[in-house]
This record gives sequence, C-alpha cells and structure tokens, in this order.
Amino acid sequence: MKPQSSSHIKEVMYMSAEVETMFYTRQKPWHGLGTMVTEAPDSKSALELAGLNWTVIQKPIKTQDGLPIPGFKANMRNTDNQVLGVVTDRYKVVQNQDAFAFTDKLLGEGVTYETAGSLREGHRTWLLAKLPQRYIISGDEMTPYLVFMNSHDGTGAIKAAMTPIRVVCMNTLNLALSTAKRSWSANHTGNIEGRLQDARYTLLYADKYMSELGKAIDRMNKIKLLDRQVYEYIDALFPLLDEPTEQQKKNLMKMKENVKLRYFEAPDLQHVGKNAYRFVNAVSDFATHAKPLRARKNYRENLFARTVDGNAMIDKAYQLVSNA
Repeated sequence: MKPQSSSHIKEVMYMSAEVETMFYTRQKPWHGLGTMVTEAPDSKSALELAGLNWTVIQKPIKTQDGLPIPGFKANMRNTDNQVLGVVTDRYKVVQNQDAFAFTDKLLGEGVTYETAGSLREGHRTWLLAKLPQRYIISGDEMTPYLVFMNSHDGTGAIKAAMTPIRVVCMNTLNLALSTAKRSWSANHTGNIEGRLQDARYTLLYADKYMSELGKAIDRMNKIKLLDRQVYEYIDALFPLLDEPTEQQKKNLMKMKENVKLRYFEAPDLQHVGKNAYRFVNAVSDFATHAKPLRARKNYRENLFARTVDGNAMIDKAYQLVSNA
C-alpha cells in the first residue's frame, strides 16, 4: 500500500522498482530516495507516511493437494495477503509498529523520523531517526543517525546501527573501529524483547563511538600524504583483475580518476590538508554518492543498506592510511 496523502508532502522523488513506499524530511537524504515532507513526523504519522501501517500474520502452509507442511509458516501482509516469505515455526515476527516503538524507547519521548519505508513489496523495511546530539570534530559538524532494518521474508536479521554523517556533504563516516561498536543484529528467534533490550544498551553508547571516531580523525589529520601515496592508495583500492578486458581497464581507470578528482578538487575538502582524513573523505564521497558504471534499479537501496553493515571500500581506505 502507498503512503496516505498529506498536506506535509512537498515533493515526490523517483523510486526504483525495489522501493515500495518511503518518505523523507526537508531535504533529499544521501541515499536519494523517497517523498519529501516539510517536517519530521512522530512515529504514528511516520508509520502512515511510510506506508508501513500494516501487520504480518502467520498462517500454516499446505501442499497443492491439501496436506499440511509441519514446521513451516507463511508470513503474510494483512492488508493484501501478500506472501512475504516462508519461515520456520521458530521465527518470531517483529511488527513494523514494534520497530518504531523500540526506537521511541531508545531515543526518548518526542523522537522524530527522517525516513522510513519498505523494499520489495514489504519483504524488507527500515526506519531512520536523527539523534539529538551534534558533534564538531576537526572543524566538521557530524550528526549521528539511528538506522533500524528488519525483514519479513526470513532472509535477514533484525539490525540496528548508529551511523555518523558529515553534514557539509552528507557523507557517511561509519568506520569500523576496534575500540567501539556502532551496530547490533539478532535473528528472528528466541526472546526478541530481550534482544531488543541488548540493542538498546549497545546503541546508547553512541557517545563512545563518536568519541573514538574523533580520536581516529585526529590521528588521520596528522598523517600527511604525498600525492604519490594518494595514487598508490587509490591503486590499492581498485586492483586490476588477472587478464582484464579493455573495458574493465577503462572502467577501473574511470573510477580511479573519480576518486582523484574528489581528493584534489572537492570544495568541501579544500580546507583540509593533504592528509589521511582528506583521503578517507574522498573515498567516502565516492562510495556514498558516485553513480555506478552500471546503475541497476536497486543500487540506491543497496547503498542505503550499507549504512548498517558498513561500506567495505571506506573501511579499506581507513585501513590503508592507518597502516601507513
């Protein structure tokens, strides 16, 4: 089902075939999807605007000749009987409203949501809320967001993560730090309520992650890079395959030039010295915003999903400069 019409709706953006419903607030978010609303709604309004005001019901399944199939159930959407997936009896449903209730409790009364929606006809859902804290790290404003992702088809875990955004360019800087956690996940089995409580304890340490991120950025600012080193790091990020085709060579060269351009020419990095922090930001900008050479319909959804799991390219760039 689609979001309810509202006087708050300001602009409808293109949605790919994978995005079923979504909204976002004020300005287009870094993942570039959704319907803009002029102010962030509370959880009840967000549920309706995102088209998530439906529940999952579980029904027994049978063979074509009517024989019951023990140990399995079908997850179905109550509004249209859409089958979202076949799961085992051990599978515990986390309803959409439960996800919002969880973040309400986690973030406190009055929390508002930046975006929420569903993918693949309700198989996967997510919500994103802006945390109230603001951080100034090395002269950059950083805003942490909470992302909560869920699946109703049995293919994925419940996931929650804190992801910091560099406000000036909306780059994600969710680096994998050994000194602080930023994410949590659990399967749809066992004591779901207890596991959500574990997530609450983990994510309440957002301040610790941001503190450690600040230390990492301070270290990167002190690592000066020669242009030659930048080229070497970019080569390491985009290694040539064995016996590459001419087209593969051209594609690789195009991506390398894209990162070089962002490192040397990006306006938001002109105040940053030629150092490791500038390099990681250039790679983050590329990984967050560059359109793929072959843009599949769901590339933006995959990009958004990496806000929870982390982006391997950004982490590799951070590892390269950290080991220098």
